[in-house]
Amino acid sequence: MLECVINISEGSDPSVIAELNRAAGKSLLDTHSDPFHNRSVFTLYGLNVYRDAFALAEKAFELLDLSRHEGVHPRIGVLDVVPFVPIGDTWFSEALEARENFAREISTKFSVPVFLYGPNRTLPQIRREAFKTLEPDFGPPEPHPRYGSVAVGARGLLVAYNLYLVGHDLDQAKLVAKEVRSHCFRTLGLRVGKQVQVSANLVDPLNHGIYEFYTAVSRLSTISKGELVGLAPLKTINETPKRLWRTLDLSKDKALEIRASAIGLGPSDRRA
Repeated sequence: MLECVINISEGSDPSVIAELNRAAGKSLLDTHSDPFHNRSVFTLYGLNVYRDAFALAEKAFELLDLSRHEGVHPRIGVLDVVPFVPIGDTWFSEALEARENFAREISTKFSVPVFLYGPNRTLPQIRREAFKTLEPDFGPPEPHPRYGSVAVGARGLLVAYNLYLVGHDLDQAKLVAKEVRSHCFRTLGLRVGKQVQVSANLVDPLNHGIYEFYTAVSRLSTISKGELVGLAPLKTINETPKRLWRTLDLSKDKALEIRASAIGLGPSDRRA
């Protein structure tokens, strides 16, 4: 059983996002869109993840043009990030196989360069080094004029999570992000409209989760609210005191296991 959390460089046009949702089919558990980041995160899960992920990729290439894109979040392509994640007792080798097949197929069909990441190369490394010191693993050696390039990965569970800061400017947000950055928390300070945030990937959420990240940032800044991007493991939600759930954008409905159970793919029957 695989999860695939596809990041697409479009978060401001509801009609386009609706078309992308339809393309993702029955595997779609959640869509999170942000107009300032101009980015949408589609969480796919189940027996047909590979097929539905490819259909979503095709629709993104049909509808979007990176040369017209503006947004605060770093990106290398229209179909920016495609990670495959083994869930439960699924072997990591299955995620690696899906990564290789998807990368080869997408580069062949659309003549787009593809970079592989995980477990020995990180996504931040690709963002820093693509087309500089790092050549694509598949496809042409230069970005596609319309699609850019694609990062296709195999990784463990990850939680994308943002904390909005009170009374800070962008430089201060960047400083807070730098102070809390670690091997567990990959962070950026970003401006989002009139607010600033520390945007993070929590790369070991079962051991270093949302509440630990919140605590680290709250030592340095007053926090106005949190924002969960996509879904999170139930464990990291339950570890956060319930008195903070509303402020930190948490609920059991935002747990991967709960959402999967709602479509008949819960832990008891499909190794979730």
